[in-house]
Amino acid sequence: MLDHVEIRFGSAMSAALKLEAASAFLGVQRSLTGRRWRAREADLGLVEAFRRRFSLPEIAARLLVGRGVALESAENFLDPTLKALFPDPSSFADMDEAARAIEDAIVSGRPSAVLADYDVDGGSSAAQLVRYFRARGRELKIYVPDRMKEGYGPSVPAFERLKAEGVELVITVDCGAAAEGPLNAAADLGLDVVVLDHHLMAHDPPKARAVVNPNRLDCRSGQGHLTAAGVVLVTLAAVNREARRRGSIGSNNLPDLIQMLDLAAIGTVCDVAPLTGFNRAIVAQGLKILRNGKNIGLAALAENAGRKGHASVYDLGFVLGPRINAGGRVGDASLATRLLSTEDVEEARELASTLEALNQERRQREAEMLAEAETAAIAEAEKRAVVIVGSHTWHPGVIGIAAGRLKDRLMKPTIVLGGVSQHEPAKGSGRSTPGVNLGAAVAAAKEAGLLINGGGHAAAAGLTVEWEQVEALKDFLSERLEGELAAAEGEARALSIDAAGAVGAVDLSLIEALERIGPYGQGHPEPVFALPDVRVSFAKLVKEDHVRFTLEDARGARVGGIAFRAMKSPIGEALMKRDAAYHAAVRVKKNEWNDTVRAEVEIVDLAAAN
Repeated sequence: MLDHVEIRFGSAMSAALKLEAASAFLGVQRSLTGRRWRAREADLGLVEAFRRRFSLPEIAARLLVGRGVALESAENFLDPTLKALFPDPSSFADMDEAARAIEDAIVSGRPSAVLADYDVDGGSSAAQLVRYFRARGRELKIYVPDRMKEGYGPSVPAFERLKAEGVELVITVDCGAAAEGPLNAAADLGLDVVVLDHHLMAHDPPKARAVVNPNRLDCRSGQGHLTAAGVVLVTLAAVNREARRRGSIGSNNLPDLIQMLDLAAIGTVCDVAPLTGFNRAIVAQGLKILRNGKNIGLAALAENAGRKGHASVYDLGFVLGPRINAGGRVGDASLATRLLSTEDVEEARELASTLEALNQERRQREAEMLAEAETAAIAEAEKRAVVIVGSHTWHPGVIGIAAGRLKDRLMKPTIVLGGVSQHEPAKGSGRSTPGVNLGAAVAAAKEAGLLINGGGHAAAAGLTVEWEQVEALKDFLSERLEGELAAAEGEARALSIDAAGAVGAVDLSLIEALERIGPYGQGHPEPVFALPDVRVSFAKLVKEDHVRFTLEDARGARVGGIAFRAMKSPIGEALMKRDAAYHAAVRVKKNEWNDTVRAEVEIVDLAAAN
């Protein structure tokens, strides 16, 4: 069944790939999007070793080798199990104390609350805790700061409000690791706080009952790639262990954490964590849980989005994730946690419908903002290493998405600022290119006194800044990151091609081979294939800026596909002209519609075929 894949996407291309590795692949020095194509190198002896040991198609073996998967670790990569990859909870600094604090609260009935960030990682983290407490016979109050009124993370007013409501233990998720002032205030109020976070920490942990963060300077877990959702999953395992150790009531029938893997998986994917190690096990096994549809909130959301019965990384990151995020962006920030933790079918349907409507509103606001921001961003990109654009009229709930879109277009770290009014500080969200640590630079800007607040990780950051400090911030970040950007610019503008082949080889057999080594995501990107010398035989505009098309090669073989948001790029213009000859860089997709399954492609890039 896979023979033609071996021939037309495998060994027949080996010599060509080897020759192309040292130069631009297919001679593409500058594609329509300004990228240089290069072959992803793979040692052919190692490819053969993978084939023999794991009975893999050659194309699958090549992809593994090209992504740096070692032969000795391949078994866990191909079959990522919790048994093999779940870390020892006690290897995390403060984890045992966190487990004791949470178990104490559950056993005693101590009033407790979860204070969560308003994104998918925060919502899925909080939902795990809410479900766990409920399964142990306790209720956990949900508190999600309002993005517009309160900003990110814990604040003194938030802790004062929870204290006034009788709360005695607060668990912060996906936030809190840098909230020194608010946590000091919480201690003065007599609140116990357990922090479950994953953001980069440059200093000692703040004052709290426990601060669990694999990116603590003194944490020896080796799990710094985890999201908050992953940290919470490990914490609940530690609580289960503590309950069994104590012989707590119900300790012989503790919650099955396997059933929460769908929540941990969506937090992992949407926070763009690398799908390696324990993260890979979370997502691979979490997708299996997602398919059984037991989380009625996720099921209702998928049904509203027309994806009932689907469960893939794409669904987590591009279908469910944006809808879950919509509440925190343009609506009620607690909607995500409530949806993901509810066990009431009617409530799930109502919340899913609300989020669907909010997502439509979010998309409209995003489109309006991008239209305004693009011209200013292009001008900034010509002057500085870091692009910073903003307006007090831009909604803070959609600035992160806008930053990501502009970063992809400009190939530079980009920060977009928004706000409630010109009289209040700007909220900023940034996205970075490979090899440029934006989170560390933003943290340095805060240390330098340019920011009210700020931090993040290498690929993304958030900040609060006075409008009058924006120009100084532009200069500071550009000067600090200019060297990193110059060193990484070739990487950011390069497009790695895994293999090249004929249009006729793009079929379900190829997809079957590719699925053998999924799931794909950050750290294990979807394969990109080159289809040389093709022409566009059909193209039409879909939903304003997407283009659906058919590619045809010299033999007359055809494959259909789509180019997302293409009409605002040179790719869309090229597709709509039709008939010109191109080399196409594509991802192969499975299209399931009306009981019909076929292979199609998604355009990544185009280059003129000389």
